[in-house]
Amino acid sequence: MSIELIADSPDTAHYDADGSLLASKFAVPAAPPFMVARPALLERVSEGVRGPVTLVTGLAGSGKTQLLASWVRSRAVDWPIVWITCENGDEPAATFWSYVLEGLRRAGVPAPEPAVPGAAASRTVLARLAAVIDRQPTPVVLVLDGAAQMPGREWAAGLEFLLGHARGLRVVLAGRWDPALPLYRYRLAGQLREVRTADLAFTAEETARLMELHGVPLAGPDLAALLEHTEGWAAGIRLCACAMQGSADVTRMVTTISGDESTIAEYFIGEVLRTQSPVMRRFLLETSVLDTFSADLAATVTARPDAQRLLATLTRENAFIQPVGDGTDLYRYHRLFAELLRAQLAWGEPEQVATLHRRAARWLSQNGRLADAVAHAVTADDWGTAATMVIEDLAVARLILEGETGRLGGLFGGLPEDLDLPEVMIVRAALAYGDGRSEDARELFTLAGNLLAIQGSDCGEGLTLTCFLMQLLLLADGPDPERVDEVAPVANAFLAVASARKLARHPELRALMLAAEGRARSAYGDAEGAVAVLTEAVAVIPAGYETLKVDCLRTLAVLEAYRGRLGRAESAARQALDLAGQCGLDPERWPVAAQVALAWVALERYDIETADRHLRGAQTAGDPLAAAAHAVVRSRRLQVRGELRGALNALEPVPGAPSWLRREAELGRARLLLGAGRVDAVAELLAGLPHPRTADVAVVDAALALARGETGRAHEVARTVADAAGVPVPVALDAWLLLAMLAASGNDEPGAREALRRALRVAGPENLRRPVHQVWGGLRRVLRDDEKLAALGGSPQAAVAEPVVVEPLSKRELDVLRGMAEMLPTEEIAASMYVSVNTVKTHVRSILRKLSASRRNEAVRRARALNLI
Repeated sequence: MSIELIADSPDTAHYDADGSLLASKFAVPAAPPFMVARPALLERVSEGVRGPVTLVTGLAGSGKTQLLASWVRSRAVDWPIVWITCENGDEPAATFWSYVLEGLRRAGVPAPEPAVPGAAASRTVLARLAAVIDRQPTPVVLVLDGAAQMPGREWAAGLEFLLGHARGLRVVLAGRWDPALPLYRYRLAGQLREVRTADLAFTAEETARLMELHGVPLAGPDLAALLEHTEGWAAGIRLCACAMQGSADVTRMVTTISGDESTIAEYFIGEVLRTQSPVMRRFLLETSVLDTFSADLAATVTARPDAQRLLATLTRENAFIQPVGDGTDLYRYHRLFAELLRAQLAWGEPEQVATLHRRAARWLSQNGRLADAVAHAVTADDWGTAATMVIEDLAVARLILEGETGRLGGLFGGLPEDLDLPEVMIVRAALAYGDGRSEDARELFTLAGNLLAIQGSDCGEGLTLTCFLMQLLLLADGPDPERVDEVAPVANAFLAVASARKLARHPELRALMLAAEGRARSAYGDAEGAVAVLTEAVAVIPAGYETLKVDCLRTLAVLEAYRGRLGRAESAARQALDLAGQCGLDPERWPVAAQVALAWVALERYDIETADRHLRGAQTAGDPLAAAAHAVVRSRRLQVRGELRGALNALEPVPGAPSWLRREAELGRARLLLGAGRVDAVAELLAGLPHPRTADVAVVDAALALARGETGRAHEVARTVADAAGVPVPVALDAWLLLAMLAASGNDEPGAREALRRALRVAGPENLRRPVHQVWGGLRRVLRDDEKLAALGGSPQAAVAEPVVVEPLSKRELDVLRGMAEMLPTEEIAASMYVSVNTVKTHVRSILRKLSASRRNEAVRRARALNLI
């Protein structure tokens, strides 16, 4: 059976025989000249009419009518199709069913007449109609365009009855919201197919085609921007196209066009706002200042307790507002609609805008949505409130770590410089520190302190903790980093009693305070304290702040190398480099100090090739820690090569380096000068070091005494250091080696052997070979009659104690290790384990790290020593 379309019949009058029905309501709308083919949606409609009910709902102008009209014109099914355009006023049962029955007759379906012409169709008539439809050889499609938004239940009840008894009826309803039918029942029974707003949104290809039909070709960023701005809304794209026609600068039009553009504004006013009540229009205007919002937030901003009901009504009517996500109580306006509403509000009531934003900021701050709260406070030009919110929410650490590139920091990009509020000054100081301008931060923080003394503040624990955080951060680069001993305990005491809820929202605060304390302790020379605090910081740094973790790890790596804990230094350095690679850090933020630490570790183990490789790859410019460590390692490397002048020249002072590293460089110079016989220069250098003298200085002083022939004092000082508890491994090793040299110079061969054995026991766990190697030549006479000790001298690594695996290897890693021991290539190991080559490489890196090995063969040797394979 062919489709009979009223629109195609030339003899059709505008009214039926008695003039009571409009023929135009049976006509399928003609295709506009800018019609875009949408085959995927047409297919969905075709699939939908295989079942009883198809529902097409969406925003005004989203293309519902044209989609269905295009489907009818496509003749996708060879069934009778009835098209009825429904309007307000058609909802009385008599009117509705008159159009339905007449439409069926015009489509060739012999629909029964009511007992009284023009009367409502009774159940008897509907039952007869159901029987007629089921007698048709094919299903019958009834398209009711606009019926979904007709008020009343009577017409819907009759349609529900007909659907329940006419198995051959296929109803397609279109409108802005759901009709008064029990859709849930059809949905549960699998008898409902739905096309919603999101489905009707234009794709990039469809948008480009529509713009092309309007003579405005768009592609690339311009097309993406337009699609984002209109959210795929068909009418919005067309209205934008009309506005852009003839424009010489389409790109500028795309970026500047908004919902208050005249043609778009006229559409919204005519199709949406004009149909709303004054109360609803007021509600729309006041909530337009919000982006994504809940009913509670809307109620606070508008001071209307019935906000939930109003939002439900607007959502049901598809009034360009929609829920965000499934199962959430969040809403948002269509972007163009929101722009129009905001423009209307700013034009009609400009003084009300700031008030609404302040209400929103207050509610959002109280409910833990800090960034949104600050955004509203900033929009209201209330910078003092914005800064206070950040401080009292304990979010200054986030501001520092993310800087102006983060969302929170970006909101303060327009912060005026002439505001003399202490909270604003503290925020400016935090942003300056986060951007690397520590001197500006120090000046601003001092000014904030002066303003607090004069003006006071309403802030509470947030201000106290923020001030302590800024103090700790500025200590490391300041003139008195030793004040960390008095500041840190008080800061930690306040942190311990701070709001648990706020700390849970901002775990980065504790992490940054620990990192700041560690840097300050390192700056004034408390290497052991710095290691303890930085280790704790690494453990508590939350996800998302990997840059802070990398910074702590690279400092830890150098500190641990300096203290002779080579395994820990290597582990921290590799973690820092791996994490930096995963994060894709820029070259200027790359943890070069970690690479220098690996060179330090390799050189102390006397792995010259690896040390050279790491030294060559380290670009230390702009990093005092890396530069100073690099100078120490390079000097030692040149000394190993016998280039004593070059080694001495390498130890140039590095401004900004921590005191312990500066002291290490100075002691390195002293040792080189001693080797050159410049005793007076060494004495002058040691006299310039601060008091009280540390153990490492004491050992060099003992070496100076030996060079002067003061063997008694040299022995006393060196033995005191060697026997002391808590002395760093390299210092204790140097002390025992010096005692061995003292005994050898006094022909005390048993004493020299005993001191050397003690030295090797100290060096063994960390495989410290370089210091032993440097003095071995001077002890050959002592070793001449001791074959066992001489054997250790010929291969210093043999003196190493059994290695200890701190982190156990996984089963997979053990499988890879066995393959390495069998000298299998990576590809063959991967094939035997049924994994990718990249997975095997990841396991290899983990094995090398856990076994503190730099190469595969070294890892295999160490694994065999541990009986792992």
